[in-house]
Amino acid sequence: MNATPVHDHRRLGRALDLFDTDPLMGAGLPYWLPDGAAVRHALEEYVHEVERRAGYRHVYSPVLGKRELYEISGHQDHYSDDMFPPMDVGGEQLVLRPSLCPHHALIYRSRPHSYRELPLRLAELGGMYRSERSGVLGGLTRVRAIQLNDAHIFCALDQVADEAGAALELIRRAHADLGIRAARYRLSLPGEGGKYVADPAMWRRAAALLTEALDASGVPYEAAGGEAAFYGPKIDVQVVDRAGRESTLSTVQVDLHQPRRFDLSYVGPDGSRHRPVMVHRAVIGSVERAVAHLIEEHGGAFPAWLAPVQVAVLPLSAAELPPAEALVRRCVDRGLRAALADPAQGTLGARVRAARHAPYQAVIGPREAGADLVALRLRDGRRPAPLPAAEALARIAAVVAGRGGALWADA
Repeated sequence: MNATPVHDHRRLGRALDLFDTDPLMGAGLPYWLPDGAAVRHALEEYVHEVERRAGYRHVYSPVLGKRELYEISGHQDHYSDDMFPPMDVGGEQLVLRPSLCPHHALIYRSRPHSYRELPLRLAELGGMYRSERSGVLGGLTRVRAIQLNDAHIFCALDQVADEAGAALELIRRAHADLGIRAARYRLSLPGEGGKYVADPAMWRRAAALLTEALDASGVPYEAAGGEAAFYGPKIDVQVVDRAGRESTLSTVQVDLHQPRRFDLSYVGPDGSRHRPVMVHRAVIGSVERAVAHLIEEHGGAFPAWLAPVQVAVLPLSAAELPPAEALVRRCVDRGLRAALADPAQGTLGARVRAARHAPYQAVIGPREAGADLVALRLRDGRRPAPLPAAEALARIAAVVAGRGGALWADA
């Protein structure tokens, strides 16, 4: 029997009070504890800002839709085994959505569009639901309630390759900021059987567009049959966990199917109606799977900007409690996540060990309290010379704002 890996996110996430489960909530439905919620919120803010700077417009859409919506999209015919059963409400059948794309198609369809608006990039970090079998559920990697970092780019056919390439670049940049290493890029193509929309010409055209984007990006990739979405091929960015298990984290997809099903259009320069292409993309995929991978990749020692507690403040004794509490408030005012390690919780050594995952430990002794200084201990073992509290917090805030992997920069 194999031993549980040291950095198994299921064990470490619970030990670090990031998430947990309860039988009354149900299998595959984890809840986030305060420290885990802080990591998740920082990740969501990061993705939102990265997308905003890349020209995306953010929307919100409901997690329910009428069954008819998913019949039009094709989910009911090709994806029903992974969907929860319809609910009878007021004479209608409502479904917990298995995907955000039908909702975004309706948002696009709700207003007329000109070629001058394209590409139109709509993004949402929204909930969706998958009826996963109990046997495959585990931790945060396979869940039934998913928060997906999703986006749909509505564009002209001659814009598809550029938009897919830009999405790949966005994914590479985010992975660098998060400390994620892609194991491989996969061009996921259809296989045999009725799972896939039957339109060979559509598949060939969509696959050619993704191949063009991959070739232009210069990343090595391999093709794999039977891994496509039911409506189109996709680029899957694969990662490997500490146990050697591979999974998909980020995706780029070309969809010629749903624009036709929803009769989407834009007015071209010739004044006539044209059909847009939908490019689906997820920079970090589901928040749950992304956090699971980050827990294992960093062993709980997250980059400073993601850490649930960025500054642990440790007064030497009860006499230093007032200035230590004041320092925590100053950290919060600077936008930093800080926590007080009260002397009542144990010796300084015990508190230092308990706060070992915090990027910064601020020790406040009599000297520091009397001169408004901070003696910092960095997570990597370095101990910069004591600094005025304002300067120490400014330098920490600058590192956090830079969202890099370094803990300290010399002045």
